[in-house]
Amino acid sequence: MSISDIVEKVKSGERLSSEDAIRLYKHDDLAEIGALANGVREKRAGAGQEKYVYYIHNMHLNPTNFCVETCRFCSYANPENNSYTWTVDQVLDNARYGVSLGISEIHMVGGLNPACDLNFYEEVIRAFKKEFPHVHVKAMTAVEIEYLANLEGITYEDCLKRLIDAGLGSMPGGGAEIFDESVRENMHVKKTPAATWLGIHGIAHKLGLKSTATMLTGIGEKIEHKVDHINQLREQQDKTGGFMCFIPLKCYYEGTTIKPGEIHEPDYNDLLRDIAISRLFLDNFPHIKAYWIQLGEELAQTALSFGADDMDGTILEEKITHAAGAKTPLQLAKEKMESHILRSGFVPVERDTVYNIKRVIEETPAESKSLNERIKALQLTTARV
Repeated sequence: MSISDIVEKVKSGERLSSEDAIRLYKHDDLAEIGALANGVREKRAGAGQEKYVYYIHNMHLNPTNFCVETCRFCSYANPENNSYTWTVDQVLDNARYGVSLGISEIHMVGGLNPACDLNFYEEVIRAFKKEFPHVHVKAMTAVEIEYLANLEGITYEDCLKRLIDAGLGSMPGGGAEIFDESVRENMHVKKTPAATWLGIHGIAHKLGLKSTATMLTGIGEKIEHKVDHINQLREQQDKTGGFMCFIPLKCYYEGTTIKPGEIHEPDYNDLLRDIAISRLFLDNFPHIKAYWIQLGEELAQTALSFGADDMDGTILEEKITHAAGAKTPLQLAKEKMESHILRSGFVPVERDTVYNIKRVIEETPAESKSLNERIKALQLTTARV
C-alpha cells in the first residue's frame, strides 16, 4: 500500500491525521517510515544540529513501592513481603550518592502511599533544594498529583502550587498508560483517566512547569488506541504547550498478573514504529525519547535513526521496569552513554532537564548504517534469542 500522499504531507509540513497514522502503522516498509521520521527529526533540529542526540546525567529515586492501586501490568508496587517506605532522611541519603557523582537532575516517582502525603513530599523537595540548590527536581506524575490532592482535599492547582513553592522544577510523564478506557478496564487501571491526566499537565504548564508524556504499549491495546492516545497528547500540547518530550514505553511481564500469550508483546518492529510515527504525528513536541532502560541499549541506538533524538540519562538505579524483568543495566556512565551515541552515527549532547545544552561532545561519530542494515541486525539478534 503506497503512502506517497503521506510523504507529500510530511514534506510540505502539513499536519498528519489520525487516519494517516493508522496507515503508517499498517504500512509494511518499516525502513521507509523510519527514513521519513529521521528527515523530520533533522529538520526540527535545525542547521548544524541534525545529528545531535541528547542525554542527561540524572538519577531515579523511588521513595516507596507501596501503592493503593493494583494495575495488572505493575510488578513494582506491593511486592509480597517486600514493600518499603523511606523516611525523608533515607531519601536524602540516596540522593547524596547521585549528587556526589555529579548529577544535574533527580527524577522522583513512587507508589500511591497514604504514609507519603503532600507534607512528606514538600519536606523532601525542600530538603533537596536546601542541600542541592543546583540540582533540578523532576518529580510527581499526574497520578501522584491526583492522589495527593484528593488525600489533602484540595485542588490539583493548589497541590501543584505547594510543590512548586517547595522547589519542584518539572513533572515526569508517567501514569498515562493507554488512554482508552476498555484497555484500562482490562488492566484494572482505576487511576487518573485521560481527561484528568491531561488536565493536570495542562494546569502544570500554565503554572510554568514543563513536563513529559508517555504511552505504555503491550497491555492489550490496538493500533487505533495508540493513535487516539498520541492524538489526545497533541491536542493538549496545542492548548498549553508545556510537553518537552514524548516517551514510548513497553510493558515487561515478569511478576505481573498478565499471562503468557494473553496479549501481544511488542517486538522491535512495533517499538520502532512507535518512535517513528510519534515523531511524524506529534508535530508540536520538540523531542522524542528512545528510553534505553525500556528498549535496551541496541534497540535504543537504532531508534535514533527512526526519529528519536534523546536517550534519557545515566539514571544510576531504576526499579520500576527492572521489577518487571527488564534486563538492561541499572546505570550507564556518561562515557558509555556518549559512546553509544557516537557509535550510532550521532553527536552526544549533554543537556539539563529542560533541554538547555551543557556540553557538546567534539568527537567524530561513526559512519551511520542504513536503516535496512539496522533492521537486519535487529532481526538477527531476535532470531538468536
